Amino acid sequence: MEKYYIFIVGILFILAISDLIVGVTNDAVNFLNSAIGSKVTSRRFILIIATIGIIVGATFSSGMMEVARKGIFNPAEFFFRDLMIIFLAVMLTDIILLDLFNTFGLPTSTTVSIVFELLGASVGLATIKLINDPEGIHTLGTYINSSKALAIISGILLSIVIAFTVGALIMYLTRLLFSFNYERNMKYFGSLWGGIAITAISYFILIKGAKGSSFMNENVTEWIRSNTLMLLLFSFIGWTILLQLLTWTFKINIPRIIILVGTFSLAMAFAGNDLINFIGVPLAGFESFKAWMASGVDPDALPMTALAAKIKTPTIFLLSAGIIMAFALWFSKKSRTVSQTEINLARQDEGTESFRSLGLARSIVRLSTSISDGFSKLVPKKTSAWLNSRFEYNKTDKKKTGHNGSFDLLRASINMVVASILIAFGTSLKLPLSTTYVTFMVAMGTSLSDRAWGRESAVYRISGVMVVITGWFLTALAAFTVSMLIAFLINWAGLVGIIIMIVSILLIVFSSDRAHKNRLQKTKDEKAEAEATENEDTIIDTTRNMLIKQILTLSSLYDKTIIAFLKERLRDLRNLKKEIKSFDSSAKTKKDNVHKFIRKLDDTKLDAGPYYVQIHDYLRESAHSLSYVFNPAFRHVDNNHPPLNPDQQEDVKELSLELGEYLNFVIAILKSNNFENIDESITKQSKLIGSIESVRKKQIKRIKKGAAGTKVTLLYLDLLTETKNLVLQSGNILKAYRDFCNIMNG
Repeated sequence: MEKYYIFIVGILFILAISDLIVGVTNDAVNFLNSAIGSKVTSRRFILIIATIGIIVGATFSSGMMEVARKGIFNPAEFFFRDLMIIFLAVMLTDIILLDLFNTFGLPTSTTVSIVFELLGASVGLATIKLINDPEGIHTLGTYINSSKALAIISGILLSIVIAFTVGALIMYLTRLLFSFNYERNMKYFGSLWGGIAITAISYFILIKGAKGSSFMNENVTEWIRSNTLMLLLFSFIGWTILLQLLTWTFKINIPRIIILVGTFSLAMAFAGNDLINFIGVPLAGFESFKAWMASGVDPDALPMTALAAKIKTPTIFLLSAGIIMAFALWFSKKSRTVSQTEINLARQDEGTESFRSLGLARSIVRLSTSISDGFSKLVPKKTSAWLNSRFEYNKTDKKKTGHNGSFDLLRASINMVVASILIAFGTSLKLPLSTTYVTFMVAMGTSLSDRAWGRESAVYRISGVMVVITGWFLTALAAFTVSMLIAFLINWAGLVGIIIMIVSILLIVFSSDRAHKNRLQKTKDEKAEAEATENEDTIIDTTRNMLIKQILTLSSLYDKTIIAFLKERLRDLRNLKKEIKSFDSSAKTKKDNVHKFIRKLDDTKLDAGPYYVQIHDYLRESAHSLSYVFNPAFRHVDNNHPPLNPDQQEDVKELSLELGEYLNFVIAILKSNNFENIDESITKQSKLIGSIESVRKKQIKRIKKGAAGTKVTLLYLDLLTETKNLVLQSGNILKAYRDFCNIMNG
């Protein structure tokens, strides 16, 4: 029995290391995004600042175990065996949940996840106890402190609204004061702004970042509470004078200083307070194991009253955890994906949007536009013109300054300051809030006020925010449910259940890593292709290679569709559905990026622009035609409609073969980049269209004789029409590319 529980404790510590990695991957957005999004300095230097903050925060943390102290469950009502099941269920669930969110690049709260996992697992074990309670003297309230969960949910709702509103308001007022040309005004007000900002961050470090530190005993804490105003006043005066002197002497960039100080403080606060979310459960399991070993009592008979007391975590554990998190921060690719989600939603420039528009988001944009138009009629024109001038974003000025971040340093500093103030204020009032939720919503509020959500992007940005917020509530629901189910499984199956869950986690993590690598590679390829299409010197080769790849893919997908359809292979068609959707999405993305090349096109070659647009228009239409071939074929097989008759099948096979030969000829011309054979391609095109028309006439005769069913007839005629469109569009692509090359080559 002792070896069994030693094994469980060992598993808990291994899971703790994994949880630290997936946890910091998700929480890194809290302290990295403002610095990375604004490109305040190199990514390496930003990570160095954050790493120092993490190590300092981990070292200073007193590490009081939150598991029992927060009162999610009453440990005295559970036996040792029960708690070990709860702790295992919590850690297994946390890794699955956070890794899933990391894979899809969605920031969520590690605090909320750990609390609801504890709640779910403990409710599961409490339910089993209640079922086995013959006298019925206990209730669920005996085991669980449900008020904690309700307080956290309330805190989520409150922090979301307040953070967004305050972030938007402060950003609006700050932009009115400084405008986008803030460098000029910084000469006069920069030191005052820096004094306020760094004072707020310093207050945040005292209240949030170091509140649990070993050197912050009760006397020091009480002195800070009693002298808060004095500390803030002297801090403001001191920082203002220091920054003004540095500005006069070294001409420092004050927003850059604020962002770097803020990055350090948020990283320190994260390690000092949130670190225990990842290692608190395994350490509680270890303390439970030591208490059981010392008692000599059966694991099913030892109440865990020992956990009711505060248990301090050894510094070596905290420091080791801080080092593991620092390594994860440097080497985790998923942390970049999570960061990119927030940065894309907050960026000032236009570009490809990460989220599709939702109906509710569209309604919100329409309502907001109507309200804005109504207010604009009430504001005097001169006032309106002055207000608009403060929010004029000039891309030319951005290029001159050399700053190419997703948003400017001023907004990044506002993100840091407002988030720090709100978190520190909420912590001082002992309100349950999430650092992730506050920092994310502040960033969204500031981007709204900064007019980053214009008419072109607002519906997509709001949709993205809605998806992320929905994910937060799903975090609580999924954490509770999955943790409860895993607790049931382990309680019922014992060691076998533990092994099943460990193997399942390994498979899930392996699959998610592979999926994430594929997504990263796809994104990398698309980015490289987009950058190549913006270069006039290489545009001909880039376009040719792209067309060869796309037409090859088109030919392959069409052929696979016809084969799977004729053989009624529903599984193959389902697999093809993803590939065809991806092909269509790729064509759309390429078309959406056409303007980037045209903007950089030399005036002497501007006539090439329409042909470049045509190339992508025809490519997009080809993708549509392929979808219109596939979708009816898929539905036909999925609905178990009758197959084509043997004559129809032979005709379709022959057309598919001829189409493949024609597309290969088009590809050969593209590869040679020699258009002497283009007349021959036109002849082949006409011949193929003639074959399609001949097959169509055969089908008309079958219809006349009543030898064809309605479903088959409609499908067959649509297939012929879209195949003809594919032939026409492929020829048009070739001719448009020829005309484009002729103009570009002069």
